[in-house]
Amino acid sequence: MTESYEGFENGGKREPVNSRHLSKKKSRRPLLIVIISVVAVLAIAGVAVGAYAYNLASSFNNNTQKIESAFPDESLRPAAAEGKDGKPAPVNILLMGSDARSASVDASKDGQASDQRSDTLMLLHIPADRKNIYVMSVMRDTWIDIPGKGEAKINAALANGGVPLVVQTLEGLFGVRIDHVAGMDFAGFEALTDALGGVEIDVPYEFKSFHMPGKTFAKGKQLMDGATALAYVRERYAFPDGDYQRVKNQQAFLKAVMSKMLTAGTLSNPVTINDIVTKFSPFVSVDKSLDAGAVAALGVQLKDVRTSNVSMFTLPNLGTGTSADGQSIVVPDYNEIRKVSEALKSDSMAAYVQASKQGK
Repeated sequence: MTESYEGFENGGKREPVNSRHLSKKKSRRPLLIVIISVVAVLAIAGVAVGAYAYNLASSFNNNTQKIESAFPDESLRPAAAEGKDGKPAPVNILLMGSDARSASVDASKDGQASDQRSDTLMLLHIPADRKNIYVMSVMRDTWIDIPGKGEAKINAALANGGVPLVVQTLEGLFGVRIDHVAGMDFAGFEALTDALGGVEIDVPYEFKSFHMPGKTFAKGKQLMDGATALAYVRERYAFPDGDYQRVKNQQAFLKAVMSKMLTAGTLSNPVTINDIVTKFSPFVSVDKSLDAGAVAALGVQLKDVRTSNVSMFTLPNLGTGTSADGQSIVVPDYNEIRKVSEALKSDSMAAYVQASKQGK
């Protein structure tokens, strides 16, 4: 099973800070699923040949939108990682979505500031040995320094400086280069789920949905279509710990999608693969270098990866607090973040994950 490990209790939460200042926040948008575009196009390399492979690649390239300016000026960036001992360099991919339906791709396409805020941020790390994938969620209310703007919630970076400022903010936080960027809009979430024929999710406990009035999610495993899964991962008001449970549910959904994607029945079915790529790619935006060829190359390198090789966790934090200007925020745990940074720089994320699981 995919690890959503307890080394970061409650999705990365440590002890609450100024919990008396907790307040309800505005409605959130759903989990970014762009990671699945990488896995989906794995089929191009893994099972597709000839004209079929060409058509899949063309569908991905022609239908995905391109982020013309995805990165900050080169002088502001960490150096690119290099391969060693015959192995390729580690790869870091920023996965992001915004809180405005259908506008998230277009609004940030040119890399400029907009009125959008990034709802979901994930850093996908692929180590040099290509044996595992690490997916780190960054909570949208994490309070950090945004270059040139001062301290703010990390989701304000997109609004203040477009995609390049989001990249610069995270590269500055971790001290490592982000190699690719991918984003997705609201409608792609449902399209992907339905293209898979629904996904099975183990609901931890019963709750009434705020986003699907009249719907009660029963405890236990349920097969969900796109609309139902969307309501599930958007939910926060039904939970005592709000966004923390929401992040756990998002990770459970992602695990369910990847589990279904990475089965022989899916990967060997050209109709299903074509349906996924055709329906999903129009809702995806990528930096110009992340084309079907680049994704397929990663697919070849990751051909042996299954859900047991995927670890998901949340950027460590100290719980909730209040900013100087009265905002309810998530307080970063910089001691732990430094460990994450070192693991990314030294390509030792496996050791970091293991140590965190053991509480070290």
